[in-house]
Amino acid sequence: MRKLLFLGLVSFPLFAHADSVELSKLCPPSFELLADGKCKLRTLYDFYDSPEEHGGVKVRLPELETTYTPQQIDLGRQLFFDPLLSPKKDLSCASCHQPDKGFADGRGQGLGARQPDGSRKELSRGAPTLWNVAFLKRLMWDGRAGNLEQQALLPLFNPDEMANNANQLQKDLDASPAYVDLFKQAFDSSPTIDNLARALAAFQTSLVSFNSRYDRYAYGDTTALSDQEVRGYNVFRGFVARCSQCHIPPLFTDSELAVIGSPSLPGKAPDPGAGGLSSDPHLQGAFRVPTLRNISVTAPYFHAGQFTTLKDVVHFYNDNRGHAAPKDEKLKIHWHIHMTRGPELSKQDEEDIVAFLASLDDQSLAPAVPKTAPSGLPVAPVLNLETP
Repeated sequence: MRKLLFLGLVSFPLFAHADSVELSKLCPPSFELLADGKCKLRTLYDFYDSPEEHGGVKVRLPELETTYTPQQIDLGRQLFFDPLLSPKKDLSCASCHQPDKGFADGRGQGLGARQPDGSRKELSRGAPTLWNVAFLKRLMWDGRAGNLEQQALLPLFNPDEMANNANQLQKDLDASPAYVDLFKQAFDSSPTIDNLARALAAFQTSLVSFNSRYDRYAYGDTTALSDQEVRGYNVFRGFVARCSQCHIPPLFTDSELAVIGSPSLPGKAPDPGAGGLSSDPHLQGAFRVPTLRNISVTAPYFHAGQFTTLKDVVHFYNDNRGHAAPKDEKLKIHWHIHMTRGPELSKQDEEDIVAFLASLDDQSLAPAVPKTAPSGLPVAPVLNLETP
């Protein structure tokens, strides 16, 4: 993948170099163009049938509730990588959701808007992967968003993240001849914030990952997994480990909120998770169950990067119930977490689970990164604390 450069404190004339862009009339790979002009996902899982959240090998995927045209998906792709969406023109969606990092950013805590001293705001939580995000019932770590269109606007207008506002964003879109044309192609209208959210949701819907070695195994290729990976899968779905009770195949998540007793970051107050949005004591310290798809490229792990390796994560679950939970926090830890008897899996079991998780990697349908943004700004996804 071509190297993506960070946009620093350099003045660029907006829209000066934007070329005319013709949005794609073709659906992304694995999507079929229907008679109504919308794109529908097709996978081999379509041939299976099962009760919802059955969790077996040959399981049908849930239907995507919303479909989009190729042009709407492609417009979302252009917007996703364009720093025009931030008020200082130095942040894009891809700044925190980088394709080469599994559409995460390789950090435990994400980076957001520039502060008065030129540094970046370090956020309290990390950027979750966007692979298969369209299938989720809840979005954001605390589940506050119910659909992709709602979720798309939350980081844009959060003062700690992209720190934009609707008036500024609308003004910038209207001032871009390229985007006036692109919104006309995709929606037959002038740019609007609502259609921007629809386009970003459309693009995220196209981020599908179902061509891993595990999927080949599920489709009937018994040679796709090694002996160790098969052992790991059997432990993963067994009653002792119970991993598959929450990380349900084939999505490897149930999209629910769960309290697992994760530790706080050193020197940081406990994160209430969904409990910060509700008075329900069962949601205190609850976070959305993440997908395990492409898990080996999205380290560090948990909502704030508390664990560096998958080995650490698996060992956490194989330890005493609540052993790492913040002291004095009265958490209603999920019943699937080990009770009180301590580790029940052997070291070999843990290693086998980690080996199995690597079989879930697949980024074969990653979208192309635009060479330049329609706004004329450089595509600029990479951030760090040291670079202004």
